[in-house]
Amino acid sequence: MILWRRILDELRKDGACCLVTVAASAGSAPREAGARMTVRADGSISGTIGGGTLEFEAIRWALSGMREGRRGLVFRRVSLGPDLGQCCGGRVDLALEHFTAEDIEAVRVLVHAQEERGGKLAVLAVFEREGIPLQRQLLGDLPAGPDFLLAEGVITERFGPELQPVWLFGAGHVGRAVVLALAPLPFDVTWIDSRADLFPPAMPGNLRYVSAGRPAELLKDAPDSAFILIMTHSHALDEDIAAAALAQDRFPYVGVIGSETKRARFMNRLRRRGLQGRQVDRLVCPIGTCGVKSKLPAAIAASVAVEILIKNEAVKLEGLYNQPLAQGQQPVNNAG
Repeated sequence: MILWRRILDELRKDGACCLVTVAASAGSAPREAGARMTVRADGSISGTIGGGTLEFEAIRWALSGMREGRRGLVFRRVSLGPDLGQCCGGRVDLALEHFTAEDIEAVRVLVHAQEERGGKLAVLAVFEREGIPLQRQLLGDLPAGPDFLLAEGVITERFGPELQPVWLFGAGHVGRAVVLALAPLPFDVTWIDSRADLFPPAMPGNLRYVSAGRPAELLKDAPDSAFILIMTHSHALDEDIAAAALAQDRFPYVGVIGSETKRARFMNRLRRRGLQGRQVDRLVCPIGTCGVKSKLPAAIAASVAVEILIKNEAVKLEGLYNQPLAQGQQPVNNAG
């Protein structure tokens, strides 16, 4: 459920709700700027700002404000060590925004806007002083930057998940495990196989599946930002898809399940296909990280999920599209 729909439901039910947002963080903070949770009148929550004492105190502050009938936004700066006795050593600025039944119409407008835009929404509001309800204005595009930013008296916010596209080729036992591993993570998965009967009847919400006799031809429709994961039932098909992906020279990650032996053979064959050295060198094979040796599908899936999380953060935060995943990473033998 989208955040503003959740807030609207709580206001209709109990007439009060509090949105807690990490407005800024420094040092070893538990969550990044833009992390959010909603606190209901009964003290239950949706989302998280990192758990622990910080979250406990934020819930207490939110409930106190609801009991007092507060409206609008207030800020609290928390030094995790001196204020809360936590060992992290970081600092967090929390924005606690209180809503009452008087805000139902304004929240309803945001619900409709977010639903019409596929769950994503960008707004700005002038921040005058604490305790005054924000008057949010809709923005046409999602601005770059954190999901919450207060600068020069203007608050800019982004709502809705920013999902990294992953195109996963192969619906075998490892492919199914990878789909499950990626389900709770910030990925938008397109799952491709020529065998339609292998797709399970129940799918995670962040996934669509495509049955195609020539899967490599679908790559022309993949966005430039897509991560390409290849684990089909056929090494020849793996090679075809990898060659097509690398030849397009636009995907930040192209990975093939396998071993060092498979990688060496693929690199030779890809060169014979006419791919240049720089293109071939970008192939990730074997996939997976953390030195995991197990060949259990779930273990491989876990290591792959970690690897593309690392790559996703590198792409977003540092723009390292073509850099190695980690210094000194040891290869993992996924398959023969």
